[in-house]
Amino acid sequence: MASTLPASNKSMGSNRNKYVGKKFVHVNDNYLDSMDEDILYHLDLGTKTHNLPVMFGDVKFVYMGRSPNGMKAFALFMHKELRLEDSGEDVRDIYVGTDRHCMYKAGLVLAISHGMGIPSMSITLHVLIKLLYHAQCYDVTIIRIGIGGIGIAPGSVIITDIAVDSFFKPRFEQVILDNIVTQNTELDKELAEELFNCSKEIPNFPALMGYTMCIYDFYEGQGLDGALCSFSREEEVDYWKRAYKASVRNIEIESTVFAAMCRLCGLKAAVVSVTLLDRLDCAQINLPHEVLVEYQQRPQLLITNFIKQWLGLHDQMS
Repeated sequence: MASTLPASNKSMGSNRNKYVGKKFVHVNDNYLDSMDEDILYHLDLGTKTHNLPVMFGDVKFVYMGRSPNGMKAFALFMHKELRLEDSGEDVRDIYVGTDRHCMYKAGLVLAISHGMGIPSMSITLHVLIKLLYHAQCYDVTIIRIGIGGIGIAPGSVIITDIAVDSFFKPRFEQVILDNIVTQNTELDKELAEELFNCSKEIPNFPALMGYTMCIYDFYEGQGLDGALCSFSREEEVDYWKRAYKASVRNIEIESTVFAAMCRLCGLKAAVVSVTLLDRLDCAQINLPHEVLVEYQQRPQLLITNFIKQWLGLHDQMS
């Protein structure tokens, strides 16, 4: 993927005004275009050292998840499903210069791991969005996959158009310097509906629309048995009942910052998750390994079919 450019003394002024009718990725940083160079440190890429429009300008879909191995598997799967001409061996980790995350490209699809939790997701999104901006990408759709589940059967796929916080509110509260800033966490409703309609075309594919709740702590934040426990079982059960009543059907630890940042930067975004357990019923995943593998492939199958549908490859729908 390395594509270098000779050093330049020019600033990174934007030439996007010549394009009409295309929804470009934008950044809310007035200082960015006046910089002589933007070094995307966490990606080991830069605006002077790499020709980002050539490398990434064709990206239309971004697939995000926690697992580096999962991102590689999805990229290889997309390479096969899209019948790309180059060898599958060309699908390699673009993050080769850093061990923070991984990123793979298969045609117009970018697959990137974001680690666990809001801080890791935030870092990944900042550099990813700047990458898409510098590459002059437009009409980009970004989908995050995950696992969770509350009040629904294991194996069900939840498509989210609103992310909520631990108080069931559609907001992301962020500390910027010493100020608390609240952002809206509504995702793209049209995209969520398109994904839901696409799921109906897949045989034996249980799917529904519902809220995803983002918690700040993996253990106590969702009532799991960690090294500390400052709540009773009765309080835990009551909390999940109130969450279900508030339309929460999925729980994870990244969705609010994901929704807020994508919304601010003009990215159509959705969260697609699969249920591995029902938190109203238990807190331990006890499904057989082969069942877990099949369930975890369901979001991948839906997104693959959605991309094929967008490309007009109806004869190749899985």
